[in-house]
Parts: sequence; C-alpha cells; structure tokens
Amino acid sequence: MSFRSSTIGSISGALACAMLTFLAPAAADEVKAGDLVITQPWSRATPGGAKTGAGYLTIENKGSAPDRLVGVSGEIAGKIEIHEMAVTNGVMTMRPLNQGLTIEPGKTVALAPGGYHLMLMELKSPLKQGDKLPVTLEFEKAGKVAVTLDVQAVGAKGPGGDGGSMMKQHEHKM
Repeated sequence: MSFRSSTIGSISGALACAMLTFLAPAAADEVKAGDLVITQPWSRATPGGAKTGAGYLTIENKGSAPDRLVGVSGEIAGKIEIHEMAVTNGVMTMRPLNQGLTIEPGKTVALAPGGYHLMLMELKSPLKQGDKLPVTLEFEKAGKVAVTLDVQAVGAKGPGGDGGSMMKQHEHKM
C-alpha cells in the first residue's frame, strides 16, 4: 500500500466518521411508527421535591387516516396522562384528554409548553438536565412506540435546552 492510498483511506474514514457524528443526532430524534413520525421528544428538569413534570414532542401523520394518541407509560412516573393547557377569558386551565389526542392525516401536532403535553405525575425522582427518560406512547392504529425524552434545563423553551433565549430560532449544521 502506497503512502497516497493510505492517506486517502485515512481521510475517507475520518470524513465518514465526521459525517456520522453530525447526522446521528437528527436520526436519533426521529421515530417512525406506521404513518406517524415522532420528533423532538424532550422534557424540562424539575426542582428537588417536585412530584410532577411534563413531556413534549411533535407527531406528524403522513398517512391518509387519522390516528390517536391514547396512552403513555414510563418508569419515571407513577402515572402519565395526555393533557391540554388553554387560556379562556384570561383563566389558564389544564385538563386531561381522556379520549386521547387525534392526529389528522397530513397534519402535525406539537406537544409543547402552553398547549398539549404529557403530564408526568407521581415522579419517582427529580428530572435532571441530561437525563434520558424512556416512555412508551400508545396509538390507536400505530400501536406502542418507544421514545426517549431528553431532559433540558429547568426554564428551557424547547429541545435545544436554550433556557428561553429568543436568539435560538434555527441551527446551522455542517
């Protein structure tokens, strides 16, 4: 093997590793189940002693029929429910969606702070930034789907863990 082919092989290997490093996080954040694509699963860290937390994610239905998120389970909490938060006449209300959350065909539903979310109740331990929380989503048609909520900082506004910075509107990836 000549020096030139050895060097080219080493450079090719290094480039392949670098590309995988940049591509892996995007692939890890996307879970496909039937016609559904689930992305950006995350949660916020909780203060010590807190008994509740919340989980967030985005569900896209690429199919031609609706599906419905009907249940959630996970070891981190005694109970997990699908909730909706809304403000009506200046009063904030939160309620469980006992019939589940429908994802219409061709639509995307975001579970995010201030709206739909997964309510983690009876936490078995505080949620700490950097934790990975495995939960199982149950859909009427797509069935059970395992996702991992990435725990961000206490005040995070999204899965980037920016703590509320308005500057983080997009990311540049190489």
